[in-house]
Order: sequence, then structure tokens, then C-alpha cells
Amino acid sequence: MDNPAHRRLPSWSLPLPKLNRAQPPLGFIPPRYKPWIVQACYVALPLILRLRLRPWLPAGIWPVTCTNPEVLAQGFHQFQAGKIRLLLAFRHSQVDDPICLSYLFSRLVPRAARQQGFRLQRPLHSFFMYDRGMPLWAGRWLGWFFAAIGGIPVHRGRRLDLKALKAVREQIMTAPLPVTIAPEGATNGHGEVISDLEPGTAQLAFWAVEDLQKAGRPEQVLLLPVGLRYIYPRPDWAALNRLLAQLEADCGLAVQSFSDPAAIAPEAYYPRLLGLGQHLLSRLEQFYQRFYGLPPAPPAPDPASPEAATPDPSADLGQRLSHLLDGALAVGERFFALPSTGSLVTRCRRLEEAGWSYIYREDIADLDQLSPFDRGLADWVAAAATLQMQHMRLAESFVAVSGHYVRDKPSFERFAETTLILFDLVERVKGTRVPKRPQLGTRQAVIRLGEPININDRWSDYAQSRRSAKAAVARLTHDIQTALEDLIEAGEETVTP
Repeated sequence: MDNPAHRRLPSWSLPLPKLNRAQPPLGFIPPRYKPWIVQACYVALPLILRLRLRPWLPAGIWPVTCTNPEVLAQGFHQFQAGKIRLLLAFRHSQVDDPICLSYLFSRLVPRAARQQGFRLQRPLHSFFMYDRGMPLWAGRWLGWFFAAIGGIPVHRGRRLDLKALKAVREQIMTAPLPVTIAPEGATNGHGEVISDLEPGTAQLAFWAVEDLQKAGRPEQVLLLPVGLRYIYPRPDWAALNRLLAQLEADCGLAVQSFSDPAAIAPEAYYPRLLGLGQHLLSRLEQFYQRFYGLPPAPPAPDPASPEAATPDPSADLGQRLSHLLDGALAVGERFFALPSTGSLVTRCRRLEEAGWSYIYREDIADLDQLSPFDRGLADWVAAAATLQMQHMRLAESFVAVSGHYVRDKPSFERFAETTLILFDLVERVKGTRVPKRPQLGTRQAVIRLGEPININDRWSDYAQSRRSAKAAVARLTHDIQTALEDLIEAGEETVTP
């Protein structure tokens, strides 16, 4: 039955939908940019960075630094003078990243502009693309808020989200601000590992050149790579020790808490983290083998063979994890009758869209007009799809986990990132819908800007034929990936003690 009270409320104020029940289709949320909301947020930004205002937002970030903000200051200067259209391709590893970019826009770039002798029109901000699924788990208010600050939602799993593509192309052409895109498509939780980029950012850049030429406009299209990573200037080993102890207890393992965590060498934490990873992996392997028929992972190379003269537990862990994730995705793919082709990320997106099609029913005009029996069937399949999507969520959390990330460089940052990924897994299996991630100390956000890429200089290669266009998109995607990787590596050199 329809609830009359709900009809009187704006959609963003309603409670989160129950995903085990059929829902109306997910509508497109058009951007409705309101500069005063951006300005109000910028006033509160230092507080937002330091404090956790939402359970899913860790925050605890200070300071936010940028080694070369003058690059973006010049970009905004040219943009506001009508000489260019500007796209920003930023490295997106954590949910906090947009807040840090807002600090760059609102504080660091205006300061750099003044130092160079010019002023920029305020507020400095950008339109941006975001995953349409975010308001489903973070709260419907988020869809309203993102629309007010220039957000454009996109269905990540759809081959072509035509409404999103049309909207972002329009904003690149006409918006009073640049457009920011995360070319990885999703966060991976690793500060020093960039996932393979999706080609959409490069394609949008070329479409922007095409659209401007069709409109007879002279602006150049520039794409600016933006590197962003986090460091812990004062690592809180006691907090990491508590988190490891909590995970050990949740997993039924003996708690190996250190009495003086700060005095322990970082390498001493690795056996605990490795033990946790091996235990969780073993339990998941047993689960999928017993209930879903997952075959055992192929045996690791014989330690006595020349190929494996020295046993490497982390290499075995990575091989087993890859086998497990492939099997977990295959469970959902069998349910939705999907192919098991493409990368893990591609398969995750495909499964997500299939699950949403079972929950958000575009094939039913009005759910409230269904008979109770038919509504029950719709809820039944929605509940089944919700459960099947859990296999995808498991794989999604581990797409960048290699098994040797911490071993190669046992820094506090890598310990923290990997332990928090395990925390997310445990909380998800426990049934926590929106886990409240522990804070492991104050982080410093380190931003570094790359050299702007002039897309017009590449247009002639793109415009020759469909084959050449595809090749040009692939080259640009590769160049963006290389630029972001170089920026992350260079950002490690900039640390505020």
C-alpha cells in the first residue's frame, strides 16, 4: 500500500529503500547547480575534513597540500576567459577524495592565483560524475545534495547510460565550471595502486572536441591529470593494533595484541595481517566449496622446483584470492545468466546492473497496482538478486588486492589500507550495511597536478576512422594512466612532518 505521508515528503528525505523488496525504477537526477550551497560547504570545509559527519565518511584529514596549485589556477584562468574547456581526471582511491579536491578548489588554487597576480571568479568548483548507487547506501539526501553542487549520476554497469552521457556532454560544453571525472570508475582502497582506467574519460574528451567544432566554437579542450594520495604523518600504531585485535576476535582467532604497539617494528605486524588474510581466505574458500561447488585453487608451484626455490606465502595468497574472486563472480553470473568474460571490474559492473534490473523494475509501470501475489513474486526475486549481489560486492572490495602489497613495502599506509579492506569484508559478512570505519590517525592529503593534455592536438588521429578513433582513445587512456601513476609516485616525496 502507498503511504500518504511519504507522498508529502521530498524523495531525498525518505528512508533508505529495502533492497530485498522490489522498487520503482531509478530515475535520473539532473544537476541543479546552486552556488550558494557550494559556498556554504566551503565555509565549513576545514571542519568537514577533520570530523566524521557521516558513518561512511572517515575524514580525519589535515592538512591538504598541493605542490603545484598554480597549474590549476592557470587552467581556471583560461577557462573563465573562454579560451578552453577543462576536464579533470583525478585519482580516486577513497570516498574522502572529493572533499580534498574541494579544499584545493576553495583555498589552494585562489591563493596560487593571487600569488601569480590575478584573481578568479568564485566559487571555484567543478561539475562531476558519480555512481548512481551512492544515494542507495549513503542516504537519499545525497542525490539531492550532489545535484545541488553539480553532480551527474551514471549507472556504472550499463553499456551506454545515454542520459548520463548526454548530461555530461552538455555540461562540458555549457557549464560555468570544469568537469571532474574519476577514470578508474570506482575506489580500490589502495593509495599506491591505480586500477586499469576505463576508456570513458578519454572518449568524453574527444567528444568534447567534436561537440565544440560542430558548434563552431574556438575553445581548446584540456585534460588535467590530478594525483591524490594519503599519508599518516604521525602513524597511530596503537589504533592499528586495536583494529587487528578486533578483527582477530571477530574471526575467532587468538588475539595477538602488542603491549607497546609503537615500539614494535613495522615488519612484526605483517605476520598478524598475513594470518588474518589467510584465515579469511580459507573460510571463504570452504564456504564457496561447500555451498557453491567451487573447485580448490590450483596448487602453488612445488617449493623444490626451480620456479619456486623460496616459498612465498603472499604469492600463494594472491593466487588463491584470484581463484576465489573468479568463483564468487561466477556464482552471481550463473544466477543472472551472464557471461564470465572481461576483467573483474567489468564483471562486477555487469553483475551490479543485472541485480538492479531485478530490484528497480523498469518493466513494471506501477508496483502499487500489482496484486498482492504478483507483488510478492517481485519482492521474492528482488531479495534473491540482493543476495546474489553480495558475491559481486566481495569481489569488488578486492579487485586491487595482490597479496604482496604490504610485503613489498611495510609502511603504515599500506598496513592501514589493507587492514581496513579486511575490516570492510568482515563487517559486510556480519551484515553491517554501512560500516563505520575506524580512524587510524590523522591523514595528510597530498595532491599533485600533472601536465595538461591538449586533446585538440590528438583530434586529427581520432577523426580519421572508427579504427583510428578507437586507437586514439586507447592511447589517451594509457597516457592518463601513466600520468596518474607518475603523480602518485612523485607525491610520496612531499610529506609534512
